[in-house]
Amino acid sequence: MQRTDFGAMACSIARTLDVIGEPWSPLILRDVWVGMNRFEQLQADLGISRKVLTERLNHLVEHGVLERRPYDNRPRHEYHLTEKGTELIDVLMVMVRWGDTWLAGEAGPPVLYRHHACGEISSVDLRCSGCGEPMHADDIDVEAGPGAAA
Repeated sequence: MQRTDFGAMACSIARTLDVIGEPWSPLILRDVWVGMNRFEQLQADLGISRKVLTERLNHLVEHGVLERRPYDNRPRHEYHLTEKGTELIDVLMVMVRWGDTWLAGEAGPPVLYRHHACGEISSVDLRCSGCGEPMHADDIDVEAGPGAAA
């Protein structure tokens, strides 16, 4: 069975899924973001097989989301977010807000996020880049852009 090439679709959601749509990838990005940079740390935290972790890390490096940095005289590497990867954390933060709202249950959110600028525990809030007002699905219309399929 051949996998659909989401990266070739004229859709930003599909193209993003081509990079991080496999379930392990967002979890790997989360772990690297919080400071788990070494293969062994990632494997231990996620309980993922070496083969799958190697494939996912290679994929994320190939797409410029992570970079490898040597940390030992032996051929060992740490993984760090690139600028492209750091911006994907914003996507994950939106997922966090949804999960905390709809799936956390009575126990509440499993992780809290303190904003550096104000020191408050907070969550992301989507805002329009033009006017600064909240921006949610009911507040927008979708129109074809310059890169739309013919």
